[in-house]
Amino acid sequence: MYWIIFIGIAVISWIVQSRFKNKFKKYSEFPLSSGLSGAEIAQKMLHENGIYDVKVLVANEGGLSDHYNPANRTVNLSNEVYYGRSVAAAAVAAHECGHAVQHATAYSWLQFRSAMVPVVSIASRLTSWVLIGGVLLMAFSGNPWVLAVGVGALFLTTLFAFVTLPVEFDASGRALKWLETANVTHSRDEHDGAKDALKWAAMTYVVAALSALVTLLYYAYILFGRRD
Repeated sequence: MYWIIFIGIAVISWIVQSRFKNKFKKYSEFPLSSGLSGAEIAQKMLHENGIYDVKVLVANEGGLSDHYNPANRTVNLSNEVYYGRSVAAAAVAAHECGHAVQHATAYSWLQFRSAMVPVVSIASRLTSWVLIGGVLLMAFSGNPWVLAVGVGALFLTTLFAFVTLPVEFDASGRALKWLETANVTHSRDEHDGAKDALKWAAMTYVVAALSALVTLLYYAYILFGRRD
């Protein structure tokens, strides 16, 4: 039963990722009538929100690597977004600046997520090996403790995935509201395009959270179900 769910989640994830990439490509070819680049939009949004200590940089990781780094207070934009003058570039740049605004206003979900990062980064590196070792140890000796540690680590990474959802949705909401009020998206088509692009970006996080939850339930079943 679980394998059917795993396969279903994998298929849905592939569909959502493909849809998001197609949407990004589509709106990357939709010129922004204001003529502003992603970098200019990011700088404008930061300044209009009273934020002057955040730098807007070109990300080194390549396409779709856009992110806000609260540790060094930088908005990192891919080449396509930094130099782009499209609806997609506007949407992504404003979204990442939405995270900077969250940071500046002490948005509670972002603070919670940031506090989890050090622990989750360790847990995510160890989880796979601990789970495999725990399953084997439990199968051959009946000892559940290593698997229990793995399930605990997996719980933390799953919680992190779900905490990420309100952070991402709120950043998109801030971005879309600002794009409209700042008159960056001049037409309804431009605004709807930005909204559509961000919706599919958010869906990738939803699928990732559901996938993490299914994996957690699977190993929790092995831990608790097999012991009965």
